[in-house]
Amino acid sequence: MKRNAALARRRGAALIVACSAWAPWGALAQEAPASSTLTPLAEAAPVPESSPSAPPPPVAKPAPAPAAERPAPEPEKLAPVKITPLGYVEAYYAYNLNRPSNGITNARGFDNRHNTFSFTNVVLGATAEGGPFGAKLALQVGSMPSTIYLGEPTLPGASGANASNGELWKYLQEAYVTYKAPVGRGLLLQLGLSASPVGYEVLSVKDNWNWSRSNLFYGFPYYHTGLRATQELTKELSAIVGIFNGWNSVVDNNEEKSVQATLVYKIESKLALQALYFGGIERPTGSPEGPRWRHHLDATAQVDATDWLSVAAQGDYGWETTRMGPARWIAGALYGRVRPVEKFFVTLRGDRFHEHLGTDGSGRASSPLFWGGVEWVSSATVTLDVRPHENLSVRLEGRHDVADEPLYFAGDVAGAGVAGAPYVANARTQTTLLLGATAWF
Repeated sequence: MKRNAALARRRGAALIVACSAWAPWGALAQEAPASSTLTPLAEAAPVPESSPSAPPPPVAKPAPAPAAERPAPEPEKLAPVKITPLGYVEAYYAYNLNRPSNGITNARGFDNRHNTFSFTNVVLGATAEGGPFGAKLALQVGSMPSTIYLGEPTLPGASGANASNGELWKYLQEAYVTYKAPVGRGLLLQLGLSASPVGYEVLSVKDNWNWSRSNLFYGFPYYHTGLRATQELTKELSAIVGIFNGWNSVVDNNEEKSVQATLVYKIESKLALQALYFGGIERPTGSPEGPRWRHHLDATAQVDATDWLSVAAQGDYGWETTRMGPARWIAGALYGRVRPVEKFFVTLRGDRFHEHLGTDGSGRASSPLFWGGVEWVSSATVTLDVRPHENLSVRLEGRHDVADEPLYFAGDVAGAGVAGAPYVANARTQTTLLLGATAWF
């Protein structure tokens, strides 16, 4: 049975092969023209056997390309640091019509010598800016630094610590670092020693309208050490808060800190407004007036009415409730500046400053803060300013000072100018003439 089935399978396979061999020839016979001659079967090319059920040979797939290597991430590059040098020189000659024998123009601040050439200040420094970080350093030498640091606390040292006083710090005008945090339109943090924001005038002559400073600038603080934060609220409006050692204190004279709060509004080349509060305990530890909080309010304004006329004003009020009673002060200054021709300016300034001492029933009074017990001072100033170059200013100035009581020197002055024999003020007025030049970069 099995042999018959195998024989049948072999015969079927032979029949399939024979049919396969004849099929192409039948197709050729249909397509060939009538004149063609058929090739005999014996001469036909052999047809290889094939199994219809055998799968086609697999197609070789190309090897996958190696994955591209990702480049190693580059280290984050630091922003380049931009260094900008700065500096200026202020030199002058002044003559006091009182002709004081001690050669001192008193209670003036920085142009305080009679009949002599002098340097007010020589400043060299630089600012640095790299990304959100920045810094400023300004060093100074001249007659002005010693005057600025007269109010710096004098603190003793020890075997392992230096003493601190104005002579130690006077060569530093400003030294601080900044960081601009990405908060709102930018939050600028500033830490270190910086010029005081109180008042309209500033330390450098080139940035003021007059050469001499007003009585307000001389009376109020010049510098502070601490932390300040400035937040730009809009393009025109900024808010500033700060915490400091106090008035004119690189090193604090007590354990308390002072605070600042300020609003500044500016429209470039048109308007600048500032309202400031500065408060804190400023008397040294152990002061007979007690650890009382000192409050100071300051407001300034500048209006550029036209391209040839500008006006400005400053007003201040402050108080301190001492053990002897409330001490108060009020002061104001007005400015007018015209430019009659290109590179020539004329400025008029008037100011007045009142101080009231705190007193108790026994007649004890608080120590004066500003004028040595003189109730008020006032001044009038006219300044001619020529700018032959954009970095040079030459000024001719006349000024007249008046005080409630003798505060100035005239003619022969009593005293030796030393402890135990100070110079004795003998004039209520003084008039000065000054020629000065300042250059900067």
